[in-house]
Amino acid sequence: MLSIVVPCFNEAETIPHFVAAVDAVMTPIAQEIEYIFVDDGSKDQTLTILQELNKQRPQEIHYLSFSRNFGKEAALYAGLKNAKGSVITVMDADLQDPPELLPQMLDMLQNEHLDCVGTRRKNRTGEPPIRSFFSKAFYKIINQFSDTEMIDGVRDFRLMTRQMVDAILEMTEYNRFSKGIFSWVGFKTEYIAYENRERVAGETSWSFWGLFKYSLDGIVNFSEAPLMFASFVGALSCLGAGIALIFIVTRALLFGDPTSGWPSIVSIMLFMGGLQLLCLGIIGKYIGKIFLETKKRPIYLIREQSEVITEVSKDE
Repeated sequence: MLSIVVPCFNEAETIPHFVAAVDAVMTPIAQEIEYIFVDDGSKDQTLTILQELNKQRPQEIHYLSFSRNFGKEAALYAGLKNAKGSVITVMDADLQDPPELLPQMLDMLQNEHLDCVGTRRKNRTGEPPIRSFFSKAFYKIINQFSDTEMIDGVRDFRLMTRQMVDAILEMTEYNRFSKGIFSWVGFKTEYIAYENRERVAGETSWSFWGLFKYSLDGIVNFSEAPLMFASFVGALSCLGAGIALIFIVTRALLFGDPTSGWPSIVSIMLFMGGLQLLCLGIIGKYIGKIFLETKKRPIYLIREQSEVITEVSKDE
């Protein structure tokens, strides 16, 4: 059975289109499927639509509804945790992930003895230039400083074996970055490239600032480079201050020409203060991650779920 995990946040307009598109692709090949929709605290009619779909097809379409918005990472984890198929895929409801690739991905997974078939965009057509620039910069930075390789343009849309999904579920950390986790667990993976697509309906919930924070989380979660940078800046500043102090004292003793002028002193003080705050901020980011992990809070809380999922969870 193929389990399709679909995180949803304000996707009321796209869900019917998504189900119809996937059904049109999967029905001809007679693949047994189950949909696992995860409502991540939506403010529109997403939950109502999922309830109606579940009533129409209770054995195929299931849903989880969070008590509030916990973020896409939590929704992905919840969906994977409740998926029962031997093969699991993760897709977005906006149809930016082409359902017509699923038969090819299933064929590759079975005939090429792979553990995962992922997807990546060939280009970023239709995306704002500034977002494309920072996205490419992120992948260059993370691959430069992290031991976990992340491919530029890779999507969460991927087809995985049960073995790989079980390995992902063993990583129960609160601070999650799925692109890094998918890569970190390893397993034999191949990628399919496709042309970028626009949303079929609705508006994206990802803002530039949201994506920027998400990228920072990815760097912090999978690299110690920022801490090394803070240490390097501190050592370099101390070295520079020591050389400058020796120079000033030597010049004063030999030439009687002490450095004067408060503007230069204030500028140096502000510069050094800024470096200290930067380094403290980097260290504080890591400490904040540790703080959240030590609280042992649940990754998500469920307010409502479909009956089939409820019954399976009780049996477990």
